Amino acid sequence: MRYLVTGGAGFIGSHLVDRLVIEGHEVRILDNLSTGTLANLTGPAAEAELLLGDLRSTEDVAASVRDIDVIVHLGALGSVPRSVADPLTTHDVNATGTLRLLLAARDAECERVVFAASSSTYGDDRNLPKIEDRCGQPLSPYATSKLAAEHYCRQATELYGLTTVRLRFFNVFGPRQSAQHVYAAAIPRFIHAARNFEPITVHGDGEQSRDFTYIDNNLDGIALAAAAPAATVAGNVYNLACGRQTTINSVLAHIAELHEQPLVIDYQDPRPADVRHSLADISRITEALGYEPTISVADGIDRTWQAATEDTTPVGVSLAGN
Repeated sequence: MRYLVTGGAGFIGSHLVDRLVIEGHEVRILDNLSTGTLANLTGPAAEAELLLGDLRSTEDVAASVRDIDVIVHLGALGSVPRSVADPLTTHDVNATGTLRLLLAARDAECERVVFAASSSTYGDDRNLPKIEDRCGQPLSPYATSKLAAEHYCRQATELYGLTTVRLRFFNVFGPRQSAQHVYAAAIPRFIHAARNFEPITVHGDGEQSRDFTYIDNNLDGIALAAAAPAATVAGNVYNLACGRQTTINSVLAHIAELHEQPLVIDYQDPRPADVRHSLADISRITEALGYEPTISVADGIDRTWQAATEDTTPVGVSLAGN
């Protein structure tokens, strides 16, 4: 198969490209390196074709989809705080960029688009677990942009016959995830601070929870969505997570055990537009695609800690939102 991975130089994207190359697929990457990095493409991914381009460019997007069978669309501007600070750019990349890609995929007669949707689309719905057909109001421009992109995917299937499948990612973590970027995700930021004996900033009391998902589980779900019969996935949406609720304080306690000494934690006020709790119902993706998470949050943290201990090279931040 011939794959296009948008955001392929980012955290999730580069892991996916590695897997696809190892499996013998032809892979093209579309990335503008605004948050991804070439350092992520030094393993098997180095064999992939790299197209330096932008989702906001019609010409770049058209070139990227040429002769492609399956598109895995991870390219996006993540981070709720960044979207609050710059909502226009977030919308241009995440919503309009996705629409531009879908139209190009239709015109190029691509077989399928697997879209990295986001758990942030559940917004102010306080019911747990999160069920695909029950969403509240989005709380940030990031969430709104990802929800708009979801609707464009669904309409591309209904109006143009393009097979699309939407996977709502929940707080993916693992090796290569940026720890030092201003919008870094929680677990890599905590690990970096602990290993460097720095205070750890927590926005809130630490009892807020997330459905943290180790990168290998996430890749398994993407692979299943890419290979499932079109009639099963066309236009559908699935939560892609572990289906387990984990508090920030419990993550910090686990990291303290690995560090073998107490952590210095600076609890601050919650950030605007952050949700309090998140937990996915994964029964739909399990029943439809046979997905089962195989690596627990604890084991994932252990692997991420070990990778950080072994690797001191610069790492990139994910281009996919969660």
